[in-house]
Amino acid sequence: MDYIPHFRREVLAFEAAARRAAEADVAPLVPSCPGWSVSELVGHLGAVHRTVARVIRERRREPLDGTDLSTLELPADRPGWPTALEHTSPDRGPVPVSMIDWFGDGASALEAQFRSSGPGEPVWTWSREQTVGFWLRVQAIEAAVHRWDAENAIGAAGPVASELAADAVGQTFEVMVPARRATGVAPPGSGERFRFRRTDGAHAWTVGFDGDVRLDDGTGPCDVELAGTASDLMLFLWHRIPVDRLEVNGDQAVLDRYFTLVPPM
Repeated sequence: MDYIPHFRREVLAFEAAARRAAEADVAPLVPSCPGWSVSELVGHLGAVHRTVARVIRERRREPLDGTDLSTLELPADRPGWPTALEHTSPDRGPVPVSMIDWFGDGASALEAQFRSSGPGEPVWTWSREQTVGFWLRVQAIEAAVHRWDAENAIGAAGPVASELAADAVGQTFEVMVPARRATGVAPPGSGERFRFRRTDGAHAWTVGFDGDVRLDDGTGPCDVELAGTASDLMLFLWHRIPVDRLEVNGDQAVLDRYFTLVPPM
């Protein structure tokens, strides 16, 4: 998959939603990110973009110093910006237009790094896969999730493109869940098997939790099947929409345990 067009489309849509939010007298709250307004959401994604851009630009093989604010390339004058880029309580002042401009510049800089770098070039990541391509895939998916968050905050959430959403379903179990288990965030499973079936395509995924995360081609037995569009499956896995948006068949008790196995991301 060519992730760059997906990344570009999603960050432009995110920026457009943030600019609509900035027209209000108060920053809209982001229901899917408790404790954040759109201002915190813009700050979060903008900080991520500049951090990843620096990692790629400098071909870092170790993580950056998180206390080095020079990475964020903040403007000297920041009228109306939250006092920190991430709060535990939402900033309700109007979303600063200059903050959205800063976001747009950072997103463009990261896109330029993706375009000028080979996906196989080695750089530090938080995963076992230490390549630029890892960051490109993750950032395209993260941009889509947070674009949905921003649009949802202004009451205009659109679906994720089916190709990217389908890839994100697999990526959840190939990358995100194993990483959380490796760091002890999620407990080991006890043999539960879930099938995720697309209703807007032929693909299905079956994942088993038996001390490890095992993903197959959607065949074989399962305890619970969840069916929906690729976008809805992705958004459910990222805890953006409730399970009642999907068609569910199987053991409700096993489904309830799913939320322990895959915590919010």
